Amino acid sequence: MKNLASLMKQASQMQAKMEAMQTKLEGMTIEGSSGAGKVTVVLSGKGDMRSIRIDPALADPEEMEMLQDLIVAASADARHKLDEKAAEEMQKATGGLNLPPGFKLPF
Repeated sequence: MKNLASLMKQASQMQAKMEAMQTKLEGMTIEGSSGAGKVTVVLSGKGDMRSIRIDPALADPEEMEMLQDLIVAASADARHKLDEKAAEEMQKATGGLNLPPGFKLPF
């Protein structure tokens, strides 16, 4: 019974760490870029796009398809960085506990 109480205490501590990690991630912003920095996208910790910066030189109407591709690439870059940061924070919160493959945060 003592082991069960210890396990429940650890689970409670893990839950508190996970909640703190989620709050920390939600407050972060992650920046991704493409086209040698000509397009930059900023995402919130939840993955919502917060801002986008585009080099005015790319606003040529004949280059709109390339511009659209760069926006998609910058957004993907920011999302990839966000996923890496979330995994890093998850590792800290779980104290190295091996979680099942494919385990993801709730957002």
